[in-house]
Amino acid sequence: MNRWTPTLTFITVAAASLPALAQDAAAGKARAEAVCSACHGLNGVSVSDTIPNLAGQKAAYLQAQLRALKDGTRKNAIMNAIATQLAPEDIANVAAYFSSLPGASVASAKSELLPNLVKTSAVLPEGYPAGFTMYTTVNRPDINQVRYLYANDVALKAAREGRPLPDGSVLVLEQHAAKLGADRKPVVGSDGYYEKDRFLAYAIMGRGPGWGKDIPEILRNEDWNYSVYTPEKKLRAGVNQGECLACHKPLDRVSYTFSLGALTAKAKAN
Repeated sequence: MNRWTPTLTFITVAAASLPALAQDAAAGKARAEAVCSACHGLNGVSVSDTIPNLAGQKAAYLQAQLRALKDGTRKNAIMNAIATQLAPEDIANVAAYFSSLPGASVASAKSELLPNLVKTSAVLPEGYPAGFTMYTTVNRPDINQVRYLYANDVALKAAREGRPLPDGSVLVLEQHAAKLGADRKPVVGSDGYYEKDRFLAYAIMGRGPGWGKDIPEILRNEDWNYSVYTPEKKLRAGVNQGECLACHKPLDRVSYTFSLGALTAKAKAN
């Protein structure tokens, strides 16, 4: 669960008109341990400054937010993907559990990341970009970035043949800050894409046999793992795969990727 935004009053008020469910805090703890703790911590104290603490929040408030995220009236890509998989009793139980906990004792407190979501088998291949093909470019106006996506030969071959991306597939997303003009807006090149400025990171998406076995089912993307590398090609420590997994979770029909269509088009054009 991640990056909640300020809540509209009608969501909370609407919860009062919904039928009450029996609450089981013990069952809620088990569900929280498997899912919510990846971002919000098992004790309700989050792993990051960008993620809210849930400990001590009122149960009715938490239920209202989860119901709104489940039905889509509240938008958050990560939390919508998680909440849609929660049954009504899960929502009631998780809310009961977090509301039973004391709040963080200090404002700077953070939970540790779950070891199984920090450990990753997805690596930036030695010699990259050799053996990779760039298949699409994406502008991100919301964060002033331009991104270049690359695929290895295993992924390209599967896409060309219309098959799901198999074990051995590796996709690399290069993140660049866009060059800004005098008006502080991204400079657009003749091809319609932002001109790149500072290189920010490599984001890796790869899959191999058994890579997903230790990931909770509600987050698991089959055997895909994720990682982030610095511009110097060093693994960035402490990246929480839970956020990546939750965001990609609804994309099971397209090999858990946002760009399979572009990859397929490039593969068939080669």
